[in-house]
Amino acid sequence: MRTNHSVPADAAGISRPSIIPSGDRASTADRLMSKVPQVTLMFWVIKILATTLGETGGDAVTMTLKLGYKVGSLIFLGFFAVTLAAQVSIRRFHPLIYWAVVVATTTVGTTMSDYLDRTVGLGYVKSSIMLFCGVLLLLAIWRLTLGRIEFENIADRRQETFYWLTILVSNTLGTALGDFTADDLGLGFEKGALVFATLIAIVAAAHYLTRIPDAVLFWAAYILTRPLGATLGDTLTKPHSEGGLDLSRITSSAVIAVAMIVLIVIVNRRSPRAANDIGHVATA
Repeated sequence: MRTNHSVPADAAGISRPSIIPSGDRASTADRLMSKVPQVTLMFWVIKILATTLGETGGDAVTMTLKLGYKVGSLIFLGFFAVTLAAQVSIRRFHPLIYWAVVVATTTVGTTMSDYLDRTVGLGYVKSSIMLFCGVLLLLAIWRLTLGRIEFENIADRRQETFYWLTILVSNTLGTALGDFTADDLGLGFEKGALVFATLIAIVAAAHYLTRIPDAVLFWAAYILTRPLGATLGDTLTKPHSEGGLDLSRITSSAVIAVAMIVLIVIVNRRSPRAANDIGHVATA
């Protein structure tokens, strides 16, 4: 995503921060106060790993452990509540806590989507439409309430509330979209993954070739990475008869979790702010 570091000057020649319109980047000072990471290529790599982990981890609890979608949703809602409480309580960005909340939203999204689709019986189409409307409603209320929609400059409680609610609903939507593409459209998991990877590439191209606000493109990509992760997760763990590799859900989840942690540590060692925060978490 683009970063605009320009600072306009007033009539007296004194520089002052500009009022940042929807989708634009925050100033350097605001970024230092933000409780979420800067959006880079590695952000999206870790995000896709998190969404894949959400799929395999969610299925491990509901299917492998045979706890069902209702119980699984309650378990992951509890996990989400604990991690979110930790995220909200801190004053600065902590990479490990932040990504723990993201994983929690993906696991909750997986089990909640499956509960709506299969247990309640809404099906993929109805649940996708309902959840898509939910995302649009949240973004509209966010814009009307705070004047702009953010994705990097999240420093106050109201912005953070909208941020995580939007992520939770968008991850649930992404799960339904992934299942709809793989099952209802008959594309299977591998072709479904290619479809969403292509859509993400189109969003990335729009970032460089159009004037569509960065906030719009960010949330579009955020939604699309969820079904990409869902289809990748299903490719790993579904049986051969369904087009998967039939790998263990628990083992796959453990390997993905380790890969995520390694990448988070490596990426954030390059950032003095994030590295310092990792140290704070370790010594807390």
